Amino acid sequence: MSRRVVAVLLVVSMCLTVALAGCGSKPAEQKPAEQKPAEQKPAPAADQAKPAAKYNWKMNVSTPDPSTWTRGARKFADLVKERSSGNLVITVYSNEQLSGGNQPKGIEMVQSGATEFDIHSSMIWSVVEPKVSAVSLPFMFKNTSEVEKALNGKAGEMLKQALEAKGVHFLAWGENGFRQLTTSKKAVAKVADLKGLKIRIPTINMLISVFKAFGADPTVMNGAEVFTALQQGTIDGQENPLGIIDSLKFYEVQKYITMWNYSYDPIVLTVNKKLWDSLDQGTQKILADAAKDAMAWQIATTREEDKTYLKRMQDKGVQVIYPTPEALAEFQKAAEPVYAEIEKAIGKELIEAFKAKQ
Repeated sequence: MSRRVVAVLLVVSMCLTVALAGCGSKPAEQKPAEQKPAEQKPAPAADQAKPAAKYNWKMNVSTPDPSTWTRGARKFADLVKERSSGNLVITVYSNEQLSGGNQPKGIEMVQSGATEFDIHSSMIWSVVEPKVSAVSLPFMFKNTSEVEKALNGKAGEMLKQALEAKGVHFLAWGENGFRQLTTSKKAVAKVADLKGLKIRIPTINMLISVFKAFGADPTVMNGAEVFTALQQGTIDGQENPLGIIDSLKFYEVQKYITMWNYSYDPIVLTVNKKLWDSLDQGTQKILADAAKDAMAWQIATTREEDKTYLKRMQDKGVQVIYPTPEALAEFQKAAEPVYAEIEKAIGKELIEAFKAKQ
């Protein structure tokens, strides 16, 4: 028998077998085509990258829940969870809960990996890395436009590199804002008014030098203790951006606020560097994008809400003082020795980069 005849007989035999199995039914009743296994689907595009694993992380924030710091942190956590389809979960702990109110310890915790994510002020970061103090030198900036040029330029890049060397990965800048002064004993409108006043400051050597230059008595104290100290008269005043003054309700125990914009204070969103380096690119992208979006929201919200804080303070009976241009020039001149002191500690290049604001 020829090969052609054998082939024909085989085909006929197969058709008879299929027919007996019911394959001659209507098309609508036919078994649907089998789908490809999930692993055969094409990989997601770069802008739709998914994490390779599930994680549960902790995030430490210095300020209480009403502050834009904490709300920005929660927005970051929400964006990360949403964009990772629930695989990346970040629990936010406000008001320095994880470090017992000790802000420098909070930074040490993210460096060591005791916490994975962190938001701290550049002022507190300068305790760990003195170079960060350059951004907050007295009267360095006139407005936020100058700040943005510096942080998005050479000076900001130099600060990022300094942070990376300290065991964290930089994710995004946020804003604490220009720091203002509140007092209880008397209004402060010129340098002489500060003489002898006990002013609480965070653990920042630069600020100790600044307030000594102004003739004040700078007193280092943990943030969690400040309200009670002001209430009891242990200290005469404190300095902070408007958002912190409002969220901690210092207006309840202070009579005056001096609007002098003497120092700018950004906040820094960071992640433990060992953790960051261990993550796949998809997870890194989700975190990096969410950080930028959350901190952009935090900055815009801070600037918008700052407009309401002074009115609230005035409604509570706080008197607002705006130093004259001549008085501000006097404050600026008194603070000049601080630049020379900081330059010895961190070098001239970084300070000049901030002065250039490029």
